[in-house]
Amino acid sequence: MIKTLLPAERHFKIFELISKNGSVQVEELAKVLNVSLMTIRRDLEKLKQDGRIDRCHGGAIIKREVPYTEKRVLETDVKQKIAEQCAKLIKKGNAVFLDAGTTTYEIARVIKDIPSLTVVTNDIEIARLLMDSTVNIFICGGTIQKSTGSMVGALANQMMEYMRVDIAFMGATSIDDQYNVLTPTMDKAVIKQTTCKNAKEKYLVVDGSKFGRQALIKINHLSDYTGVITNKKFTLEEEKKIREMRITIIPI
Repeated sequence: MIKTLLPAERHFKIFELISKNGSVQVEELAKVLNVSLMTIRRDLEKLKQDGRIDRCHGGAIIKREVPYTEKRVLETDVKQKIAEQCAKLIKKGNAVFLDAGTTTYEIARVIKDIPSLTVVTNDIEIARLLMDSTVNIFICGGTIQKSTGSMVGALANQMMEYMRVDIAFMGATSIDDQYNVLTPTMDKAVIKQTTCKNAKEKYLVVDGSKFGRQALIKINHLSDYTGVITNKKFTLEEEKKIREMRITIIPI
């Protein structure tokens, strides 16, 4: 007799199968999990709402990362305000890490004229922007993720093991309801974890759309950061939970 799974167990199994295979059909899932087609369709819709998968005809596919060119035009005003707040935290002569992403790209725009600044980044577009500035630039080696312009892999991780920066500005794909910070791939999780471990101060820079979403790999928790710079508006209940977890929110 096949054990009946709880909804949360089914969701985990479905996500695991899609992550492994890239895509899956409704009929296949119904057979594997021994439930109705309607149940599977409801499960897939829930996973889609959580930002974990995309639906396709007759099934679902793994959630793709939005390409750099598409991200650049999303929440532009918010990213600029976040960047202005970040610039206030940087001092002349600091060594700064800028994580790959379009929010950190805006930070690079704002800080490129700060004197005696050193920037370490795993973002090709950020490095290209800073080429025309007086900033001293270090770019991580490794494999290029072409869709996002970021450097990942063992070489990038090894470089960040040696780096000790004054302040790191980190991005994230998703933050779940327990305020865990998540990303779709292990490669990205490792370089982010390594950078956070070796930074004197670390700030997560995220717009409100990143909250309440799921991804496959946990990086860390909001409480692990010196502060979280965001435009997210929290409910009174959420604010209470944030205080209890000792999370520092820096609103814009």
